[in-house]
Amino acid sequence: MPRRYRTSVRKSAIRAHDHPIQRPTGPSPIGVPVSLDRRSLFRAGGALAVVGGLSTAAAAASGPAAAEGAGRGPAEDGLPTRNPLVEQRADPFITRPVDGMYYLTGSVPEYDRIVVRGASTLDGLATARERTVWRRPASGPMGGYIWAPELHRIDGKWYIYFAAGDSDQPFRIRTYVLESANADPRESGWVLRGQMVTAWDTFTLDATTFEHRGKRYFLWAQSEPGINTNSNLYIAEMASPLALRTAPVRIAQPTLSWEVQGFRVNEGPAVLIRNGRVFVTFSASATDARYCMGLLTADENADLLDARSWTKTPTPVFTTNDATRQYGPGHNSFTTVGDRDVLVYHARDYRDITGDPLFDPNRHTRVQRLYWNDDGTPAFGVPVGKGGPAVRLSPVDSPHLVVRHFEYRLRVDGNVRELADSQFRIVDGFLGAGTAAVQSVNFPDRYARVDGTSLRVDPYEDGDAYGRLASFVRVEGLADRDAVSLRLSADPSAYVAHDGSGRLVVTKPGNDRRARERATFRLA
Repeated sequence: MPRRYRTSVRKSAIRAHDHPIQRPTGPSPIGVPVSLDRRSLFRAGGALAVVGGLSTAAAAASGPAAAEGAGRGPAEDGLPTRNPLVEQRADPFITRPVDGMYYLTGSVPEYDRIVVRGASTLDGLATARERTVWRRPASGPMGGYIWAPELHRIDGKWYIYFAAGDSDQPFRIRTYVLESANADPRESGWVLRGQMVTAWDTFTLDATTFEHRGKRYFLWAQSEPGINTNSNLYIAEMASPLALRTAPVRIAQPTLSWEVQGFRVNEGPAVLIRNGRVFVTFSASATDARYCMGLLTADENADLLDARSWTKTPTPVFTTNDATRQYGPGHNSFTTVGDRDVLVYHARDYRDITGDPLFDPNRHTRVQRLYWNDDGTPAFGVPVGKGGPAVRLSPVDSPHLVVRHFEYRLRVDGNVRELADSQFRIVDGFLGAGTAAVQSVNFPDRYARVDGTSLRVDPYEDGDAYGRLASFVRVEGLADRDAVSLRLSADPSAYVAHDGSGRLVVTKPGNDRRARERATFRLA
C-alpha cells in the first residue's frame, strides 16, 4: 500500500542496479574443451528470457526434441514466465479467471485514477491495453490520493473497492465503491455508489471481500480511535456489496517487532481458503524495504467474526531478500492457473529511496507460484527476482520428492519447507547454444555444478573449467517424454539422477528402466 503517513526521512538516492549474472554465448562442440568468449561473457541480461523453462538460445539450437519435447514448463501450463509482470503498478490485484479472462488493477504512480487491463493468460497482462475506468474529481471528496483498488465479481455485477483522500486533505483516506453491470470491467459505465460506512469515520483503506459458507465478508484496514496504531485489520459480514450487516471485529493489530518498523501497520489483507483453513495474508510496517507480509489463520468451521478464531504467525512469511534484490514485497492478492495458486505482489528492485516512499513509483507487479507444505500451510519462499520462471524438479519415480540444495550440495528431499532451496531457473548454459545451466533462485550467483560424481550449487566463476562442469544439455525425459533429463555436456552417456538415498549424482543409466526413471524429472 502506498504510504499515507508523511515522513521527513531522507535517504540516499542509490539505485542499486547491480551487474546482472553474465554468461558466454556461441556454439561449441559438446565434449570438446572450450575456450570461453570473454567479451560475450560480460554481455547484459544475465537473467535471460526463458521459454517454458528452456533458455531461448538453447531452444533455438537444440532442435525439436529439446525445445519442444523436453518437458512441460510454466509457459505451457499457463503460469507466468516473466518477473516483473507489469512495471509501476503497486498494490496489484488480479482476479481469478472470469469467463476465461484475468483482470488486473492496482495503484498508479500518479494516484489519480483507477485502471483495469485484461487478458486470457497471466503473461498476456504484461502487454494488454490498460483502460481508465474512473478518474478522481478535480475537487472535494475523493479528489486526493487514489489507492489500492480491488475488482470483484459479485452476483453478476462488478465492484471496485478503493481508498481515496479529499482534494484539500489527500491523506484523509476513506473507502469507496464503484459498481458496473457490464460483463467486461474494462468498459465504461462505472457508477460511484458512495463510501463504505464502518463504525468510525477514520482512516480506512485496503478493503477486500470474500464468500465463505454462504456468507459474504468484508475485510479491511482502519485506524481505530483509542488504539495507538496506524491501522489494524477488521472483518464484518456484508448485507450487500455496498453495506455491512454486522459491527467490525478487530482480528489483527501490529504488536510484533516486524509489524512496527517505521509505522504501526497491518494492512492489505488477502484471503485464500484451502486445506480446511481460512488464510489471510497482510502487510506490515513502512512501505520501504521493511515492508513485509504476515499470515493469519482460522479453521474453516470457526466463527470468522470471533477474534479468538484467528491466529497470527509470529514471524513474517515474505520479506525483503538481498540475494534476489527484491525489496519491500507486499500488498498481495491471489489468483489461480488451473488448480495451482499464484501469489501476486509488488516489490522494488532496490533498497534505498530518495524521500518519502509514497512518491517512489517503482513498485512493480510480480507473480510467482504459491506452493503448499505437507501440513497444508502455504509455502511462500522468497521474492524470486527478475528473470524467467522459477521451477522445481521432481523425479518421476518419486513424485513426492524435489531437488533442493542443502549446505550447497544438491539432493532430493520431501516436504521441503525452505521452498526457495528447491526452486531453480533453467537458463542459458556456459558452453553456448544447445546447453543449459541450472541457477539457484535464492542464491542467483550460484549454479548447479558437477563435483566428482555428485553435484553442488557453486558461485559463478569466469573460467573454462567451471563452464564445462556447470553446463548441461536438456533433453526429453529418458523415462517420460513430458518430463526432462539433464545430460552432461562433456559425456553424452552421463546424466543427472538421484541415487535412491537422497543424493543427486552423475550416472550412466543406459537402458536400465529404473536408472532412467531416476534420471528423469518433471518441472513443477
